[in-house]
Amino acid sequence: MRLGAPRSPEPGPSTHRFLREVVRHSAGRCTALCLISVATATAELVMPFLLGHAVDALLTDRQAPWAGRWTVLAAALTGTLIAAQAGEALLTGTTAARTAAWTRGRLLRHILAVGPRAQDRFAPGDLASRVVGNAAHTGAAPAAVAGLLAAGITPLGALLVLTLLDPWLGAAFILGIPLLVLLLRAFVRDTSDSVSRYQRVQGEMAGRLLETLRGARTVAAAGTTRRERSRILRTLPELGRHGHRTWRVLGRSTARAAAILPLLQLLVLAVGGLLLTAHRLTVGELLAASRYAALATGIGMLVSRVNDVVRSRAAAHRVAEVLTEPATAHGTRRLPAGAGALEFRGVAAVRGDRTVLRAVDVSVPAGSSLAVVGRSGTGKSVFAALAGRLADPDEGVVLLDGVPLPELCRDELRRAVGYAFARPALFGGTVGGAIAVGPTTVPRQTVVSAARQACADDFVRLLPDGYETACRATALSGGEVQRLGLARAFAHSGRLLVLDDATSSLDTVTERRIGAALWHGLDGRTRVVVAHRASTAARADLVAWLDCGRVRAVAPHSALWCLPEYRAVFEPPCTEDDRPAPAPLLDQGQGGPGG
Repeated sequence: MRLGAPRSPEPGPSTHRFLREVVRHSAGRCTALCLISVATATAELVMPFLLGHAVDALLTDRQAPWAGRWTVLAAALTGTLIAAQAGEALLTGTTAARTAAWTRGRLLRHILAVGPRAQDRFAPGDLASRVVGNAAHTGAAPAAVAGLLAAGITPLGALLVLTLLDPWLGAAFILGIPLLVLLLRAFVRDTSDSVSRYQRVQGEMAGRLLETLRGARTVAAAGTTRRERSRILRTLPELGRHGHRTWRVLGRSTARAAAILPLLQLLVLAVGGLLLTAHRLTVGELLAASRYAALATGIGMLVSRVNDVVRSRAAAHRVAEVLTEPATAHGTRRLPAGAGALEFRGVAAVRGDRTVLRAVDVSVPAGSSLAVVGRSGTGKSVFAALAGRLADPDEGVVLLDGVPLPELCRDELRRAVGYAFARPALFGGTVGGAIAVGPTTVPRQTVVSAARQACADDFVRLLPDGYETACRATALSGGEVQRLGLARAFAHSGRLLVLDDATSSLDTVTERRIGAALWHGLDGRTRVVVAHRASTAARADLVAWLDCGRVRAVAPHSALWCLPEYRAVFEPPCTEDDRPAPAPLLDQGQGGPGG
């Protein structure tokens, strides 16, 4: 193990609770699998007994009627054992697949219930790795537990029968049990740590890969393909170390078991041979003892079964980590009659170790518009997120028509608040579906009207199938995607509309045309707009001027424009290249006054 390497957290109570929940979900199949495993183990234990009696019967009197019966019973049990093993394999596969599907569904529902806050703690690629890979390994937990049960029953049962045949046979095998216990204990300890680290690094690599895929155009334009490949694969050596360490642990454990177990089997056979010469065992019983010794040495199979359980537990730990993140709680209240009065009372928001907003008090009258302006990093997007409860404040409360947002039921909140973003995601399959997607069903006429308000109808009608064109089949510009996002916000009636930099990719003419609908065509809706242009702020009824996380002023744009500090918000930051060059010095001997 490398010095200074962070140790992966051990699975805690939340992991064990989740594993119990997984097993309970598949309780019926898991029970059936355990019963089949026990039946298979029992059949394997009975088989040497039947073979031993068949051999003794054939050696003593081949003509005796019961001599053939032992052979027939052994053959019948062999067929039953084959059928049981086939059923066990089928049930193991289906149980793992169903449990993995349930785990993925449970995890995905929880991630969506947590909302955008889930990405504050886990990278999107890491979440995808947990939903896809870790959920599959977790789904194998019931089958792994059942397999571990069977792997324990067979050797322990064989040891018991050996002892019943003759105590000296059991004693000979018991001599090696402490070594096997130490072997399994060391295997579990070393493998758990390696598997946990492997899955953690795998998730980090998936996160970096997703980031690069999202910014593929930037990578190509910047010519940083090699750098990104190196960044994604930077942890590949560490991933390889943990993977190789896991296999080395498994290989060492298997090699040690392969060295110990045959010696125990030879010891049992040697003792059995002495007992045979002393007429304390028959030939058939010696044959049975050799078979039971082989089954007892099958305790080495526990290494493989324990490895399956360890992998499932490590994967369940990563799933449980996400499930312990509390889901966003919603109340049961409905909104009273009103037009969307929005109020921030003593709101503070912390991101990481930085307080982004502090002591924010803002009131937006119903049906009015508020432009949120400020330098980069002053908390404008956080303000927009808090306005419609895409995030919760760390202090204070946000109210809509006098009702705190956390007290509203989910459906009521989402019907009341609409959002448009700088980089909207297009869901719904088709362009028309992307506009219509939302908490309520939107008729086609409303979709077309909203597209016209957002200046999107013209280019949508030029698409191959118009509004029925598949989103993935269209090469839309950033401005066109933004217009579809605006159309989606316009299409769903509500009390509050929040635009978070939703016109940043639009040209001035298009923004002016959309502004006519935004400022004058949405009567009755309260609008909160994150603005970067003075012209946008000038159209709003009020401006909330953010500075260093505080609201410096709330007033009309015309009243604030007389302040140089406010005007500087809309000006690009001054750099060395932007500063005017100093005027050349005049030579006092030439051209000066009186010269």
